[in-house]
Amino acid sequence: MPDRQRFQNTKMKLLITALIMMTTLSNATAENGKATTVKKTFSRETTVSTNINASQEMIWALLTNASEFPKWNSTVISIDGNIKLGETIKLKSTLDPKRTFKLKIKEFDPNKKLVWGDGSGTRVYTLTDNGNGTVTFTMDEKIGGVMFPMYSKYIPPFDQSFEQFASDLKKKAESK
Repeated sequence: MPDRQRFQNTKMKLLITALIMMTTLSNATAENGKATTVKKTFSRETTVSTNINASQEMIWALLTNASEFPKWNSTVISIDGNIKLGETIKLKSTLDPKRTFKLKIKEFDPNKKLVWGDGSGTRVYTLTDNGNGTVTFTMDEKIGGVMFPMYSKYIPPFDQSFEQFASDLKKKAESK
């Protein structure tokens, strides 16, 4: 076998191995509800995923009923407004109880994807049907901008709050 062919085969094997490892790591994260954060100079992104033994419709109903959020979600103090496309909600979080976040609903794809945010960040909720009676819930939030390096040290880490949010959602959805 010529050296070039051997090199191509080795390269392909490494690529396949890397893809398998990435898929395995991704699935492990989805199953354990552990948050990860990636910090960059002008942004920070936190993600958490967990598998929930409930229907997409059940989980969606929980995620889109603003007045009920604080009853099942220990990370939210209150949400005022309607979680519908184009609407603005006012959210108070346990991470910063003195601040009210005014968030616009940017995407609303029933039972699949919900996106809200403001000028500093965007939070994306996705629901993926696994075809086996479970749904993978993923919550991802990216915050940042040109001025982010100046104020990032004042923003608390989201990991614990994201893990609690996912755990609370899982517990409530699976109890119904």
